[in-house]
Amino acid sequence: MKELETVLYSVANGVASVTLNRPESYNAANEQLTTDLQAALQSAAESNEVRVVVITGAGKAFCSGQDLKDAPSGDGKRSLRDSLERRYNPIIRQMRDMPKPIIAGINGVAAGAGMSLALAADFRIMSTSARFVEAFIGIALIPDSGATWFYPRMMGYTRAFEFATLNKPITAAEALQLGMVNATAHPKAFKQAVDKIALTYANGPTQSYGFVKMLLQRGMSEGLNDMLELEKEYQQRAGESSDYREGVAAFVEKRKAKFIGR
Repeated sequence: MKELETVLYSVANGVASVTLNRPESYNAANEQLTTDLQAALQSAAESNEVRVVVITGAGKAFCSGQDLKDAPSGDGKRSLRDSLERRYNPIIRQMRDMPKPIIAGINGVAAGAGMSLALAADFRIMSTSARFVEAFIGIALIPDSGATWFYPRMMGYTRAFEFATLNKPITAAEALQLGMVNATAHPKAFKQAVDKIALTYANGPTQSYGFVKMLLQRGMSEGLNDMLELEKEYQQRAGESSDYREGVAAFVEKRKAKFIGR
């Protein structure tokens, strides 16, 4: 992987840490950041060493969305369609297609496309000082980067419409109540909470996590009979893994399983 300019990337104990690193702009997404993030996600997906990915932001924010100083203007010189097709949509697809758990450590404000980035993760921990901000409608745009898919599934249509059109920020407590995040943590305990869940996933059966991730997404649109057939096939695949044999042995021997991720 080439050297990244706006994203910090490191791997330790099976955890790939991806930190958006433009704190002076609240980690606003310029061209370079979206390019770097795509590269980091690709590296994490391809690495056998990586079993879980954690995305967070440097400084006070998670990601404040598109950097408007770097944004397409209304003069026709740049295309919003191109920006989504080339920069943002690939990131969301990478995250949803990656057969490994992705944790969003929402350390501060997540706005616009930055909120979509957080919602595309599989597990979300939010600092009690953070908030979700829709942002798009304030500049006469629509929610994008998957937002119109995530919002109604997490909030229901009525709340999603209100949020997307009136843009009232959602606090961490409200996000937890709505089911938009899995947990919240005080800022002083935030990193410890993220590290704990990351290590839990890093020490688990990675292949099975990937199967669950894919099947749950399919289950949101497929019929019951289709899912029964898919479950049959993927259960067989899971049952042929080394982790399955280890899990059964550990259960019989009354000890903690030591999964290797395959």
